[in-house]
Parts: sequence; C-alpha cells; structure tokens
Amino acid sequence: MAWFKRQSGELDTSGAKTVRTEGLWVKCENCRQIIWKKDLEENLNVCPKCDKHFRIDARTRLGLLLDDNQYETFDDNLASTDPLKFVDLKPYAARLRRAQEETGLKDAVINARGKLGGRPVLVSSMEYSFIGGSMGAVVGEMITRAVERAAESRTPLVIVSASGGARMMEGVISLMQLAKISAALARLDKAKVPYISVLTDPTTGGVTASFAMLGDLNIAEPGALIGFAGPRVIEQTIRQKLPPGFQRSEFLLEHGMLDAVVHRKQLKPYIARALDFMM
Repeated sequence: MAWFKRQSGELDTSGAKTVRTEGLWVKCENCRQIIWKKDLEENLNVCPKCDKHFRIDARTRLGLLLDDNQYETFDDNLASTDPLKFVDLKPYAARLRRAQEETGLKDAVINARGKLGGRPVLVSSMEYSFIGGSMGAVVGEMITRAVERAAESRTPLVIVSASGGARMMEGVISLMQLAKISAALARLDKAKVPYISVLTDPTTGGVTASFAMLGDLNIAEPGALIGFAGPRVIEQTIRQKLPPGFQRSEFLLEHGMLDAVVHRKQLKPYIARALDFMM
C-alpha cells in the first residue's frame, strides 16, 4: 500500500487513505524523547518523561492560573508608536507588525482581571513570542497601570515574567520603564497590597533587574533561565568558568535569590495559599 509521506514530499497516487502526522509529535530538548502532543498539553506542557517545563504563551498561562479560564483584559488597546523610528536589519515598525499578526496582541503583555482560588486578582502575563517578550514603553506602561489598579482597588497582583529584557529598539525609553515600574511597586508595597512575582523561562535583562525580583514572594518554575546578562557575557567579563546550573531557578533558590521553585501543576494552589496568608 502506498502512503502519503509529507516530510519527503511524496504523493499518494494509488487512492489509498492518507495519514497526516505533522504537528502531532514534539521532541523534548532536554531528554530528546518524542512526545505525543496531546499528552504534553494534558500534562500542562510539562514533559512526562523528564519534567522539563516547556514555554507557554500568555493566554495559556492565564488559563492555568485563573479560575475556569475566565478573565477580563484591559489596556490591550495600547501599541508602540516606534518613537525612535529605529532600523537595524529591518525597520522596528515592521517587526512590530509581524509580531502583532503572529500573536494577535498589540505588545508583549496581557493585563487581566479574574479570580484565583476564588479570590479576585490582577495578573500581568508576558508573551515571549512577541519580540522575545522584550519590555518597551507599552509593556512598561501596561504593567505600571496594573500595579496602580492593584493599589487603588487593593487587589493582589501577580506578574508572570517571560522576557529577554529591555527592548533596545526603543533605547532609553525602554530602559526608563525599569525605574517607572519599580516606583509603582514601591507605592504598592506602601499600600500593603500583595505582589507575587512568577519567573518563567526565560526571565532576563531589564525585567530581572526590576519588577521580576521585587515581589513580596518571588517564585519560579523548575529549570527557568533567570539572570541579567547571559552566561557567556559573564564568563568573558570575569574570565572564569561559571558553576553548573548557574542562572537556573534551582541555583538561585539555593543562593537565596528566590523564595521557592514550584512545579507548574502546583503553581496555582501554591499562589492561592500564599494569598490566603498575605491577605
């Protein structure tokens, strides 16, 4: 019997029934095992073989954290105006348009209001596939607005970071977001409203240097890359070999930079218990 082989481009000319297998399997980069995609999704995108946590998008993250996947978004009308008219290999405006088309978002974060364990919360969830989850003026403004809403309504805030750092196509306008969000979080702290920071793979650059590490509780998923500069840059700067596991969440927990490393399956109940204690 002749079968359709999509990978090789061969066509079935015998009239036999075709079987499509593309996109149904995923290879784990950690253990190199082939995983049935449906099994992976049912396991919250965690490898059932080695427990590697696959990256997930911002909407999936909100669905995992908020009760019944029910939430209201806000500030999603904000979009960058390309303040510097920046061009490298291609215009920044073109990069923005492509990212918006591919993700269906205006920028690299979703602000949402819903319930977590029955308790009202505000959540800012970052989208890594939008220009590497980089933080430009819009991301900074949206997160600042979420912080201010939390303070005004006295609603606990959860920020889920997934970012390559500051968006350098916006230059100093991007870098000033570190100070702006940090100042807003200082006011939130003064108002005694809980802020829980969830660090996922990766959380780097200006995001790590600002709001990601300023939570009342800083927790991370297993194996997440967390740090300011990349390991190669650090090794070249200090001219030393870095220790095994450097900048992974378990290493940071061991050295006092995190409060907890929590498996994705336990993340929602863990945050719910923490909020019960904080409130």
